[in-house]
Amino acid sequence: MTTIQGGTVTFVFTDIAGSTELLKQLGDRYGDALADHRRIVRDAFRSRGGEEVDTQGDAFFYCFGRAKDAVAAAVAAQQALASHDWPDGSELRVRMSVHTGEPVVGEEGYVGIDVHRGARICSAGHGGQVLLSATTAALVSGALPDGVRQVELGPVRLKDIDEPERVVQLEIEGLPASFPPLRTEKEEPMDFGERLSRKIHAQVERQVEMALSGDPSQVDVRGTTKLAMLGFIPLAMVLLFVALAVLVGVLLVKLIA
Repeated sequence: MTTIQGGTVTFVFTDIAGSTELLKQLGDRYGDALADHRRIVRDAFRSRGGEEVDTQGDAFFYCFGRAKDAVAAAVAAQQALASHDWPDGSELRVRMSVHTGEPVVGEEGYVGIDVHRGARICSAGHGGQVLLSATTAALVSGALPDGVRQVELGPVRLKDIDEPERVVQLEIEGLPASFPPLRTEKEEPMDFGERLSRKIHAQVERQVEMALSGDPSQVDVRGTTKLAMLGFIPLAMVLLFVALAVLVGVLLVKLIA
């Protein structure tokens, strides 16, 4: 029976990459491969204190009391999966994510943004890849297993997560270290109104910065005509022009929308 821990915990999410293609390749033998995969992952995770929260199809959701144990379990599982003799010379590759947070404990288990964050990081990865959230990476930076190092992948935008997440990859000695770009959510292209609004905003910011610099000869009221001839205009008048420009920009955006 799984013990649901409160407070700070570390989640590990796993998922077989390309499972549909693997099923087509192995046919009836896919069931044996799936059973071997489950045994390997469970052995690696349970032996390092992991608690199985949920499993669905070819995916696992585990929690650990300590981040370094979760990372060690993920590394051990990847090494065991890579060395296993899969049917018909096939490759069963698993993507994994590790994230540390303080989730809410509900009646049926963990809920909250930390659960979604960990799952989204896993979904962004590729088979054989272990990804850490920024929180987990900071906690284990000095306690990585031998032959393992962190590789920064930078901030990425995850589906349904408002702010970009800094993601770190584990490079495990003897295992593949090069993967395609993360499967992240791409920003939707801006419509004309949004583009116009951003341009106006940027132009206004430039004008305010130049006006506050005390050099009115550099301020461009309409984007083309310099105020060299209007150097006598006090700062208050310059700011008034800027305010009017903002108002006009807002009205234009509303009309276009």
